[in-house]
Amino acid sequence: MIVKPQLAQLGLFDAKVPRYTSYPTAPHFNNDVGENRYGDWISKIKPGSAISLYIHVPFCRRLCWFCACRTQGTQTDNPVIAYVDVLKAELDLLAARLPQGVTLSRLHWGGGTPTLLNPELMRSLAAHILDVVPLGADAEFSVEIDPNEIDEDRLDALAEAGMNRASIGVQDFDDEIQKTIGRIQSYDTTRNAVEMIRARGISSLNADILYGLPHQTKTRMTESVQKLLSLNPDRVALYGYAHVPWMAKRQQLIPSDALPTPEQRLDLFDTARRLFMWDNYVEIGIDHFATQDDGLTHALKAGRLKRNFQGYTDDQAEVLIGVGASSISRFPQGYAQNAPATSAHTKAIREGRFSTSRGHMFKGQDVLRARLIEALMCDFQINSAEILRDHEITATELNQMFQTANAAFDNLLRVTDEGLFIPPEARALTRMIARSFDAYDLSKAGHSSAI
Repeated sequence: MIVKPQLAQLGLFDAKVPRYTSYPTAPHFNNDVGENRYGDWISKIKPGSAISLYIHVPFCRRLCWFCACRTQGTQTDNPVIAYVDVLKAELDLLAARLPQGVTLSRLHWGGGTPTLLNPELMRSLAAHILDVVPLGADAEFSVEIDPNEIDEDRLDALAEAGMNRASIGVQDFDDEIQKTIGRIQSYDTTRNAVEMIRARGISSLNADILYGLPHQTKTRMTESVQKLLSLNPDRVALYGYAHVPWMAKRQQLIPSDALPTPEQRLDLFDTARRLFMWDNYVEIGIDHFATQDDGLTHALKAGRLKRNFQGYTDDQAEVLIGVGASSISRFPQGYAQNAPATSAHTKAIREGRFSTSRGHMFKGQDVLRARLIEALMCDFQINSAEILRDHEITATELNQMFQTANAAFDNLLRVTDEGLFIPPEARALTRMIARSFDAYDLSKAGHSSAI
């Protein structure tokens, strides 16, 4: 059994490591990928294949202090209306290059606050998207819903457009914590939103909750998780709050001295984890939980669990296209990111060109190492037979990689002819273990706490 002193000795409470929602991670993107290469990658999508589409809406009525996402505040609909026109124009550029017969396996609206759109804008945007790429069989259309920014009419519009999964952010239900992070959202408001969602036949519900917030204690964590469980979400993402005020200036409003220590963060995570497990949720990767009959659970058991920019997914599409400012796309050839600033993105689209500003072309061992890291993050193990079958590496070279990683963690891992395995008691170290397979220099990137 691994105890805190041993975890401390291995550096868990001091390490800053990537979340590995991509490999290489975004700080290593460069200028080698521009609009022409991005357009070429789109044209090379297999005709008749299924892809995923992410729509980014960067606007919020208010800016929560804890959030490090690329968002901007607005009190009027004018910039939102103009932005939706830009999204439609970008979708038209996409349509001109997409091969025939491409359909959607996943459609996700994120932000920001997608539910900031009025019902007419929602209907218009959804119709435009589906004219360009229709939903395929068994497709999933999910939307991030702010319980403070939703009503009957907007939910009617989303349901009519085909939304069949909703995602709500909870963060924490404690009043003091909400005031400290600039996010006021009562349990009653959240429950009412959930009831409105389910009243429209949308039974699939995701929820996000954070640990590591200021003033958070095990007691408060317990109370918030129990309230969340009363809403019966299908999936829960238990994310660690990343305090990066040098990157997200608004986080400077959050008092650093009220934050729990790394050791306390581990206790908070474990408190929430136990509650989800006691309620019969299945542990998915390092920070997700799902009901027994959820798609993530089925994917985990079948060895098909994946990881992308939204976290864990059962989506098997090879291509994810991001539409909107700052959105990132993933192709078999690499990553491409739109201009982060809404103004720069808008200018490019209005000039009739994609705003692709940077990205990464896979080279060398990128695809191999991406799979090694994803396998650890999803399954806590790497299957040697799969790697040797799908990638150009010898058994000797792969075993040497395993032995090097194991030695870095006091031989706590298990290495056999079948592969490398992280035992349950060492799973808190997973992101650090994954870092052992990362060939890029991590010293220049400001990553979040390992726990």
